[in-house]
Amino acid sequence: MENFILYEEIGRGSRSVVYKGRRKGSIYFVAIICSDKSKRPELTNHVRLAHDIKHDNVVSFHEWYETSNHLWLVVEMCTGGSLAALIAQDECLSEEVVQEFSIDLIKGLKYIHDSGIVVSDITPAKILLDGPGTVKYSNFCLAKAQGESLEEFFSLVMTEETGSGDVKENIISPQNIKNRIKGSPVYCAPEVLRGADTSVCSDLWALGCILYEMFTGKPPFVSENMTGLVDLILNEDPPPLRQKEPAFSQPSPEFESLVMGLLQKDPVKRLSWDTLLSHPFWREAFSETCITMRKEQDDVSLMSSLHLAPAEEAQTAPVDPASPNLSKSFTLDNVIEFRPKSALDIDAREAIFLLSSRPTPRTSNTARETEDKGSEIQESSVMVEEECDINACIKSLLYTDSDLTVTPIMDNPKILKTSPVRFDPKTLCVPAHTAERLLCLSSEDWSQFLQQVCAVLESVDRAGSANATVARTKLNLLCYLCTVCNHRETATRLIHSQLFPVLVQQMRHAPNWDIRSKVMRVIGLMASHSTELRDDVPVTEAVAMFTELIRENFRSSKLKQCLIPPLGEVLYLIATQEEKKERPGGLWVVPAAAYTVLMRCLREGEELVVNHMAAKTIENVCSRESQYAQGFITAEVGPALWYLFTHSTVDALRVSAISALCKITRQSAGAFQSVIDKVGLPSILSCLVSGISRVQQHILTMFAAMLASGAHSHRLVQDRDFVMKIIRSLESPSSVIRAKAFLVLLQVLMNNREMLLLCCNSRMVMYIERDVRKATPGKEQQSGNEYLSKCLTLFIRHTVHELPAILDDILSVLGSIVGRKHPSPTQSRQLKQSLPMMAVVLHLLTSQIFRPQVVTEAFLIKFGKLLNHITSIDTNETSLGSAIGQAASEELIRNTLSAVEAISQHPALLSLYHCTVVDLIVPPLAALAFSKNVEWRIVSLRVLSEITLLLLSQDEVEERERDGGREREGEWEGEGISSNTRLLTLISEALLPQYETLLLEPDPVPVYALKLLVSLTEHSSPISRLVRESRLLPAVFQVIEEHQNNTVGSTMQNAMALLCNLIGQKGTDLRPFYQQGVIEVVCNVFMEVSGVYLEREMHSGLKSCSSLLLCLLDIIHCLLKNLSSVVRLALQRSDSNEDTEAAEELLLINKPLTDLNNLLIQLLACNDSEVYEEASHCVSLLAQLYGGEGADRLQPEELLSLAHALQTHTEPRQQKLLLRVLKRLMSAVGSSCWGSSEGQILVHVLQKLALPTRSQSDMALESLAAEILKGIGE
Repeated sequence: MENFILYEEIGRGSRSVVYKGRRKGSIYFVAIICSDKSKRPELTNHVRLAHDIKHDNVVSFHEWYETSNHLWLVVEMCTGGSLAALIAQDECLSEEVVQEFSIDLIKGLKYIHDSGIVVSDITPAKILLDGPGTVKYSNFCLAKAQGESLEEFFSLVMTEETGSGDVKENIISPQNIKNRIKGSPVYCAPEVLRGADTSVCSDLWALGCILYEMFTGKPPFVSENMTGLVDLILNEDPPPLRQKEPAFSQPSPEFESLVMGLLQKDPVKRLSWDTLLSHPFWREAFSETCITMRKEQDDVSLMSSLHLAPAEEAQTAPVDPASPNLSKSFTLDNVIEFRPKSALDIDAREAIFLLSSRPTPRTSNTARETEDKGSEIQESSVMVEEECDINACIKSLLYTDSDLTVTPIMDNPKILKTSPVRFDPKTLCVPAHTAERLLCLSSEDWSQFLQQVCAVLESVDRAGSANATVARTKLNLLCYLCTVCNHRETATRLIHSQLFPVLVQQMRHAPNWDIRSKVMRVIGLMASHSTELRDDVPVTEAVAMFTELIRENFRSSKLKQCLIPPLGEVLYLIATQEEKKERPGGLWVVPAAAYTVLMRCLREGEELVVNHMAAKTIENVCSRESQYAQGFITAEVGPALWYLFTHSTVDALRVSAISALCKITRQSAGAFQSVIDKVGLPSILSCLVSGISRVQQHILTMFAAMLASGAHSHRLVQDRDFVMKIIRSLESPSSVIRAKAFLVLLQVLMNNREMLLLCCNSRMVMYIERDVRKATPGKEQQSGNEYLSKCLTLFIRHTVHELPAILDDILSVLGSIVGRKHPSPTQSRQLKQSLPMMAVVLHLLTSQIFRPQVVTEAFLIKFGKLLNHITSIDTNETSLGSAIGQAASEELIRNTLSAVEAISQHPALLSLYHCTVVDLIVPPLAALAFSKNVEWRIVSLRVLSEITLLLLSQDEVEERERDGGREREGEWEGEGISSNTRLLTLISEALLPQYETLLLEPDPVPVYALKLLVSLTEHSSPISRLVRESRLLPAVFQVIEEHQNNTVGSTMQNAMALLCNLIGQKGTDLRPFYQQGVIEVVCNVFMEVSGVYLEREMHSGLKSCSSLLLCLLDIIHCLLKNLSSVVRLALQRSDSNEDTEAAEELLLINKPLTDLNNLLIQLLACNDSEVYEEASHCVSLLAQLYGGEGADRLQPEELLSLAHALQTHTEPRQQKLLLRVLKRLMSAVGSSCWGSSEGQILVHVLQKLALPTRSQSDMALESLAAEILKGIGE
């Protein structure tokens, strides 16, 4: 699993998340599905059936893994989304497009069926499209082999997992398994609903349903309940093929014949494969291809007794749709063969996929990748196309489902607590059927029931009497109707019956208000629970009657509490039905007086309950995109709702009022603007800061909607206090509130780019990075995070697109003052406006979210021009200080250099744009390295050090690859060599000639100058040669001399690293180093550094000077190797006096190194393997060259170090080296040392080594140890 890198989320299901991923070392992107382990049976089934299917119209399976909490599937990535999403977006497809998609569907399904597999659950949501638009089957979780029992397979898998605790026994029941293997009922064939198993015929039925849905926009059979759906599929014919859009023509007879042939309820009469492929609709598209394929596949036994190949083989097998492997069997003998690869032993923390170094916002739908010179820029699924209008995207995100959620007006306990309605079944004048029972009545019984109800309700009027018994009977009946109207389907059936007009009449003609209130309650409950409203229902009369009664009884608050809720429910039902039926003209007339009386109920002085009911009505009706909401849009509605919000002490009323205002703003942004005009922006912002979360969400939504409307936005986008309050909302724990805040800020920045500086200075980038991290793959998410991700992606995308414009502005204003000593007032004003925006560039470049998206080749080209301007400003060729002040000028330079330093710390970016960096970034930095300003010199040297180290090391690697025979494109190779040459030329001509002045500067400049030299010489032999041959070497030794009092400081470390690079080069002439006294310098520094190192290791384990010590050991090693080669050459040429004299002279020069022998031996006992390795080589060479001559007598401490080294390093090669060193230094060990406790420890070690053994290598050790023991008399 470590072979894949995770990027953003591209899809989500109830128990699974889909991420975009990439195989490491390739540009092959895949989809990685992270699923709960509860789906193990389904996923195991998918893997066993899909892992060998290789076809253009089937999503390829690669491999799968198991971690402690999840199962992970790696499959082919399809960037076109699902067929269901496509149908939802386009509503219906033309016959030509349906035909094109259908050919792909049939090719894929034919291949699947010929492979012996029945898909069983084919739905548009499980059919995906790749980038070019090829349709692919993606889900085989409920598929099965022909003739197989899927129930048996699921039982087998679940039983296997019970032992490991993944599945509990109580869920392995036949009923549970049957429920799990049921597919979508909408696409289920009639015979399957009757209890038959899924088959090829049932798959063809589902195919017919999908063809029908592609053309019409909806499946052939749709119902709001399962019972109705089953009845339609079993007994009713599918509706004729019709499209909503008039632009599309009627279906052709061939297409209609095809679809209806697939939707035959009798599977015997349904189209078979032969009749399907030869159907005239295809215009012979399958005439030859499929017949040939069918003959070839018929010759192969599709149900042979071979098991499926392991997933590893499937991963490596080449994809060849033209020649599929059809020899498969899907036996159930051994479920363990289909287990995923386990990653539990690798990492138990679930972080088994590598996360991209460029985190991205999470998205819920398929995301699209675009590349710009190799730099990937994520696009959210909110974007349909790359050039999508951002304003349209914003408007689609303004209102979430939670913003438009409504609660009932009737029986809402937050408005008014009411006692439950009860009836007496004994005295009820009609049968006391339950709501469910009423639905099951036959047409005759239903008509009789309604006649009885209507007769009772009208009985008082006909009798002309107010008999109390009749009134009680009527009240009891109305209470019964109240109870059954709480059932949706019953309420819908009643509102479409003759009962509704009778109830409307009773509102006026009922003998008393008790009956009237119950009548109103029944009407309100009907409206509240009805799911449909036919055109012939007289709701207009009901609204008019409610309005008239409210006007007549406006002074009675109690009666208004009875009248407003049912009126509100009726208005909401009307608005809902208009939105559903998409008839903007409206089907029912709502009198203007209805809006008037409701608006009057909002006024100050009314009882709070009445206020609440009116506000709730406005809230519900305005949640719908309906013309009926327009009646509430008046000049006073906004201030009236705001007054309720600010002056009410009831939280529920305050939330309803602000929610109603938010929904009205959706219809007209002017409503919220009128509130701002009346109460002032500060008052609203104070409510935003101190309000509860729902209030904050609604206020932010209104600000976003008003900005999106384009009206009255100028004042808002210029208000710094407004922007600061919105930024403060980013601290909210609610992801929806943070998303809304980003949406508001996005629109502010679209209208006023300068506010980006205020946002960045207010930690906005930190908030973005926090929210992106929360959306990192592998973490549990709340539902609001998807919405946050979409808003965040829009914000990031806009900010990234703004950065080039910011740089252009800066370059433009700087270019306008080039050559001018005194910029004009206009230019000064432009400079003061544009140059501070450089801080924005710095903020974005230091962010891991923005940096990879911002740094492109075009950006680096512009940045190189900016650095040239900075160089001009630094040398006073451009007069900037006189225009904006010295402090602002320095701030610009500081921000620019900090920005380039941020880029330099990320090698991937520099490597990607190697040539651009060399040509445009390095030259101005080289010039700034010699600035009169110490700060600019230091930063430039530091950045140059990072850049050159990377570029030169990259060139070295490429050179080695070329030398190793790796072929590259000639153009690329030539370009790499050219850029390397240009870099070396720049360094040698622009840097090195003046470099001596940098080395001799006061601290801390020499530290960074030396560090740059270390980077240059580490990977470049030409640079090393130039340094050795230039005047820099004396300056380096002068720096070392001046810092002798701080040997472990940074200056000394860089100086020694530089000497190590220079001396370590193969074939280096060391005479210049000897002339500068390198031996004395190395000895002095080594004595002090090794002492510090040994002391710190002994007491605290700190090794802060280990890097310096390694450099010194490397230098000593190189010096001794060079000496050894000279001595060896002189010995080989014993007749040459010149060589002998040179060797003797060199031995004399290097003899002070023997003073280090004791310290080197002590280092052999350290725990650092690198230090030991270098020290042992140095000790060995000293012993070979000088023996015991000139060395100080070894002390007991050194003998103990040798003993420890012999015991620690047990490899024969290392032990031989140490024994040879000891043998050569015998003369430097006094007899008293051997008698000490340390000496005896060494003797004991030698005696153990001298014991006889059998191996050849041990015999050499024995001989050496015995010889040493003999020499000391043991």
